[in-house]
Amino acid sequence: MHFHSFDSYHHQDSPVHALDPRTKVILTVSFILTAVLLPDGAWTQLAFSWFVLVASALGAKVPLRILLTRSLVAVPFALAAVTVLFTLPGEPVGSISIGGWTLIVSETGLVRFLTILARSWLAVQAAVLLTATTQFPDLVHALRHLRVPGLLTSIISFLYRYLFVLADEAVRLLRARASRSAHPDVHAANMGLRRHAKVAGGMIGQLFLRSYDRSDRVYHAMLARGYRGTLLTMNPHHMHRGDWLVLAAGSLLLAGVLISGRMTV
Repeated sequence: MHFHSFDSYHHQDSPVHALDPRTKVILTVSFILTAVLLPDGAWTQLAFSWFVLVASALGAKVPLRILLTRSLVAVPFALAAVTVLFTLPGEPVGSISIGGWTLIVSETGLVRFLTILARSWLAVQAAVLLTATTQFPDLVHALRHLRVPGLLTSIISFLYRYLFVLADEAVRLLRARASRSAHPDVHAANMGLRRHAKVAGGMIGQLFLRSYDRSDRVYHAMLARGYRGTLLTMNPHHMHRGDWLVLAAGSLLLAGVLISGRMTV
């Protein structure tokens, strides 16, 4: 099993793909910081930021459904802020009854909660667009050029590399289990919850041990092939005039969005 969806858009021919990875990393981080620093209720600026993101995705030939579906990963984490609906003081707009408790939803809390959702959604979409248009070794090299600590970039590179190892081992484990079951669907339907949990726990344990053993072999194979703590790339990194212009224009645009949001709310 391979994560083809991770890199299926890396080789597109577009102005976004042609940018130096340092430019894309800086603009992505600046975009996320701008979204986070916008005040609560800055809907016009948040909508404009999303429009810029959509325009960039279209320019990079990345389907919008990729941004939308992959950004859903932010929803469970953003829901952790649901308590602000009831804890911030303000004009009541509704109430929720839970048992003998009645929780009052304030207008300030609702605006704060919706703004957090919008910020999280925009941040994840920006990260998705970055990873969809930049090869992973180039991202790691961009982080090194930007003076990110080497230990951190090494951890990131190994995390990405071993995702594939973990996925391959999981597929092998499931294939082995299916080959040893005459009717796996019928057998699974007749199993109780406790039995399901026991089987799942055993498979997770086997997956951990097999993945650990294989990752150790992968690491020694990398050492044998000259790995010295850095990932190499065949794409030379040079900041051209166009990269500097895009970086300057993007920075000015984001600064304008942030200033506008601070002045209007």
